[in-house]
Amino acid sequence: MVDPSSIEVNRRQRRAKTDRLDVKKLLQMLTRYRLHGETAVWKVVHVPTEEQEDELRLHRERERLKKERTAQITCIRPLLALHGIHIDKLPTGALNTLQDWRGRPLPAGLLAELERELERFALLQAQLAAVEKQQAARLEDPRTVADVKAAKLSQLRGMGMTSAWILAKEFFGWRNFRNRRQVGALSGLTGTPYASGGIARDQGISKTGNKRVRAMMLELAWSWLRFQPRSELPKWFELRFGHGGKRLRRTGIVALTRKLLVALWKYVDKDELPAGQILLTAD
Repeated sequence: MVDPSSIEVNRRQRRAKTDRLDVKKLLQMLTRYRLHGETAVWKVVHVPTEEQEDELRLHRERERLKKERTAQITCIRPLLALHGIHIDKLPTGALNTLQDWRGRPLPAGLLAELERELERFALLQAQLAAVEKQQAARLEDPRTVADVKAAKLSQLRGMGMTSAWILAKEFFGWRNFRNRRQVGALSGLTGTPYASGGIARDQGISKTGNKRVRAMMLELAWSWLRFQPRSELPKWFELRFGHGGKRLRRTGIVALTRKLLVALWKYVDKDELPAGQILLTAD
């Protein structure tokens, strides 16, 4: 499958566009790609198989359930706050024991609504627990290549079940990377330079890759400084950015994120454990 935005287009004024012309243009570029070896003529999109796509379902369902649970909590607490009840945890017992700010029982309509909302919240909790239990079982008894890689990642100190699962299923489980540049580009953690004439500046990371992996890796990079202080990457970060303020450390954590993702790729695919890295089995 070809990325349509990477196909060359004549931008001089208006251009004729028909299916016949599009097919002719695709045929010309395919000839250049296959026969003449011009690999940079377009971008090829690698589509996962049905089995690989099915591997993504479990953690994405967990993500959706957590959002629904948060929305449910956000719905219940204002109902209670409307009558002067502020609680840290949702009530699990009898609701008829609750009293408003005047010491009076809550209205019957509100109690009925709260019971329905709490039932939905309990259902979400049960479904979320079932999904997490299934994930843990898959890590203990791997069935697929992605399961094996997730179990391997979970052996690292500082790597939890959720982070190992997302990295394996979304990133390392079904993609074949040839070099570290492809790893950085797919995650959207590569720089976007701007240079024209005498102007040269960095526009930050591209953010064009997998947003789930990028968000997870940013969280993981911060925890890596805490749980893997003796490894080479945290030492490099402290030497390069540790003396600066918050702004410099936020810039440095992106660089650490990219280096950490490359290191995890080498560990998963090539069994290259970074120097100083600690495994849970080594404790």
